[in-house]
Amino acid sequence: MRVIYLAGPLFTEAERDWHRKTKGLLLEQASQRGEPIEIVWPYELITPEEIAALGVGSRAEIFRRCKTELDRADVLIALLDGTQVDDGTAWEIGYFFATKAAEATIIGIRTDFRRAGESEHAIVNAMVEIACDVIVNTQAALPGAVFGRCGVPTLSG
Repeated sequence: MRVIYLAGPLFTEAERDWHRKTKGLLLEQASQRGEPIEIVWPYELITPEEIAALGVGSRAEIFRRCKTELDRADVLIALLDGTQVDDGTAWEIGYFFATKAAEATIIGIRTDFRRAGESEHAIVNAMVEIACDVIVNTQAALPGAVFGRCGVPTLSG
């Protein structure tokens, strides 16, 4: 079973809704293909009640749980929207890139039409962009990247 880690900002209702929709889309596609997957979404790793109970220690626990799940993942899907990539997402990409197995894949998704990189042809910051094996520009293109042509650097959508 492949483990997919969904990285991206989750601070607003719109961001959380996007991740819920993405998770549902991938689970549906996996079911149709008969491919078992597990999707890890950091928002679901710790409850608000646990955060409140842990107090200041919640930050270390959130970090520990996310890192543990990144270490188990085969695929990292990273939402790259915004004027710059979310700092936590950038860390997750860098960590996963540095520690991933040869068959592991980083899939970026950037639906934002604004340019966010250092040069005219950049999609996002070069360190993030080059770490990604694939960058797609629509949510509908994610299943093809996850279940199809993983590992081929491209911008498609």
